[in-house]
Amino acid sequence: MKTEMFSSLKAVHGVALRSALSLAVSLAVATSFAAAPAEALAKSATVTHHKKSATEEKTAGRARVAKAGKSARAAKVAATGDDDDAPKVSRKHRVNYRMDPHARRSAVHPVAYQPRATSVGQAFGLHDTADSLALRSSVAYVVDQDTSETLFDKNSRAVVPIASITKLMTAMVVLDSHMPLTDEITVTDEDRDYEKYTGSRLSVGSVLNREDMLHIALMASENRAAAALSRFYPGGRPAFIAAMNAKAKALGMTDTHFENSTGLTSLNVSSARDLVKMVNAAYQYPLIRKFSTDRSYDVFTGKRTLAYNSTNALVRNASWDIGLQKTGFINEAGECLVMQANVHGRPVIMVLLDSYGKYSRFADATRLRTYLDTLGEPRIMSADMGGGANP
Repeated sequence: MKTEMFSSLKAVHGVALRSALSLAVSLAVATSFAAAPAEALAKSATVTHHKKSATEEKTAGRARVAKAGKSARAAKVAATGDDDDAPKVSRKHRVNYRMDPHARRSAVHPVAYQPRATSVGQAFGLHDTADSLALRSSVAYVVDQDTSETLFDKNSRAVVPIASITKLMTAMVVLDSHMPLTDEITVTDEDRDYEKYTGSRLSVGSVLNREDMLHIALMASENRAAAALSRFYPGGRPAFIAAMNAKAKALGMTDTHFENSTGLTSLNVSSARDLVKMVNAAYQYPLIRKFSTDRSYDVFTGKRTLAYNSTNALVRNASWDIGLQKTGFINEAGECLVMQANVHGRPVIMVLLDSYGKYSRFADATRLRTYLDTLGEPRIMSADMGGGANP
């Protein structure tokens, strides 16, 4: 009887002991959870994607501590919200870990749209000149290359910036120097654009021979290549610019002046009539014809291989027979294009300056070709027939 009673008491004692241990473990877990650093709470909230704020987490912790009720340390946390063992920067961490979508949106800053700067042609009202083809170019001039007969004329005497059309003169001066095309040229800081601050794929330290520099300057209008070519000239860049102006004078280009070899300045100016003379002269150089009309070309800079493409979409158009071309653009000049092309077997030179719109110069060239196709006899469409003064 005593043995049975002792066994029952022992069983009850075991149950009580297990209950006490369970309660102690529960209290310890509650206390540990309540005393967890705010950083851990914030991370936990992020992982489980709970959208509770830091204040809500703190309130929940207080409720769990109050339910436990037997830990002085937990009571202190519940009463004061402070934990002596928690790092003092925990609240800052809590803010840093919060992912507030509204905060991300507020970091996006609107950018005001800025229209393109007014070109010189616009400033002088050249775009107001009407023509029968409704061209977007304020200057248009087409002549028969063999006879110099004028086929179309719109503001051909206007003296305006010519942008990278300049590079045709750059190429002629380089070739006239008879310096070896195999000479290697290194791009330096001196070849950067410090006027317009344009970029370039040809990084400082790139090394190309003179022929490759000339190729990408004409075909892809690579500005640093043109700048480097002028620097590697007998007498340096000043002598090169002097040679450009001397060449223009020798060709009878009385409306023309050059300040650099790239065209990245509004001080490089000419008229359409002068540019016809320059295009005709450049056409006499086989390398200029070849390089300017290539569709693509790869160069190795000593660091990597760069693939360049022509800046003129018309050279990839099989319906055009183009013997020489050059494009150009700066804000002051607008979109520019000069070409030698054969239209039904007739060689013509086209000059389009200060066109408004990225592709309008090419559309204007197509309009002019159609005009030459459809008219039996060439007819002058001119704003200069009265011999008005240059702007």
